[in-house]
Amino acid sequence: MNYQQTLEWMFKQLPAFQRIGKAAYKANLDNTYALMDLLGEPHRKFKSIHIAGTNGKGSTAHMLASIFQEAGYKTGLYTSPHLRDFRERIRINGQMIPKHIVQQFIADHQQSFASIKPSFFEMTVGLSFSYFAEEQVDIAIIETGLGGRLDSTNVLNPEMSIITNIGMDHIQFLGDSLEKIAGEKAGIIKKDVPVVIGEHQKESDAVFISKASVVDTQITFAEDDYLAKWTGDQLSIIKNASFLLENINFPLTGIYQDKNVCTAVAAADLLKVPKQLIKVGLENVVCNTSFMGRWQILSHTPFVVCDTAHNFDGLSLVMKQLKAQKYHRLHFVLGVVDDKDIDKIFPLFPKDAAYYFCKANIPRGLAVDELEQQAHKFGLKGVAFSSVAEAFSAAKIACQNDDIVFVGGSTFTVAEVV
Repeated sequence: MNYQQTLEWMFKQLPAFQRIGKAAYKANLDNTYALMDLLGEPHRKFKSIHIAGTNGKGSTAHMLASIFQEAGYKTGLYTSPHLRDFRERIRINGQMIPKHIVQQFIADHQQSFASIKPSFFEMTVGLSFSYFAEEQVDIAIIETGLGGRLDSTNVLNPEMSIITNIGMDHIQFLGDSLEKIAGEKAGIIKKDVPVVIGEHQKESDAVFISKASVVDTQITFAEDDYLAKWTGDQLSIIKNASFLLENINFPLTGIYQDKNVCTAVAAADLLKVPKQLIKVGLENVVCNTSFMGRWQILSHTPFVVCDTAHNFDGLSLVMKQLKAQKYHRLHFVLGVVDDKDIDKIFPLFPKDAAYYFCKANIPRGLAVDELEQQAHKFGLKGVAFSSVAEAFSAAKIACQNDDIVFVGGSTFTVAEVV
């Protein structure tokens, strides 16, 4: 198979959560361990930092990858999902995994996969871990896909675990309360592996503290010691009421990044990365890791911005930032997946915007007619389009120079625009 055929086989022959949802979720790690055995236990052959959380884990992962690159480490980065290219998920020092490596991995193991039947995500984890082991990375920054305890990445024994925050997302898998979801995320906390928690939350603090005590490991709440402070266009980080880093030209301008940057800095500081290299890593996060999709400005005249926020907590912050912008009219290109709690998230959206309803080209996308009907119940008025591209084109045509076009609702909607 050539590269394109290989990708088609990976996506179509095996279930993928991002394509079909619940059918891809498995209740244990047996398959992942069987896969690691088949591949020669690559998860034991490199050092790692393991990151879970409802929101912010991708941003935190990219920041840490950039910091360790600037510190001279050969740095692997595994994140999901991708926006434009499958290979975005697997990088070393910012460079995507070569196509021929993806092809060769599938060609070498396709027959063995027939007996193990790994999911798309398990197979991708196997590919990334094998690649990092073979390339002898100094450290790999690994983002969980879903949850923590039962996530395929949780076969790692990392140098540090990080949990950014807890929110009500994927409740059909992780539980219907913040405490239950925290319990699943806490599954990445391991004996003698220090853990950094990004945010204090009354529903989850006791869960994390209890798990850290049970496995006898150090727990640090980043909020206790680190504070992000903006001065004009520059960022400073305060540690224990004193400046740790000053005058950072930080390129990620989403208001929600304040907590993520403190989490990343806390982790890097605890791992003894020199503070000047932390600063340079933060400043170069976009060019070092090709970070996309988080309050990403696509055009200034007119102002076009996209964001992959897709749950209540993430969308709350993005809507707050949109509200703070100055514009005559907002044009909102909106597409969501079919498992979202619409009754909870739609009240967040501005009623005076012009909506361009669409469905991303994945099976899990909510049908555009249903999306439009549901939106109208919440006073969100607009027009349905047959594709993301058509909706985006119509929004740009209708937009005046003092208007804003925003694209969001799901990662997959943003992916078709960037």
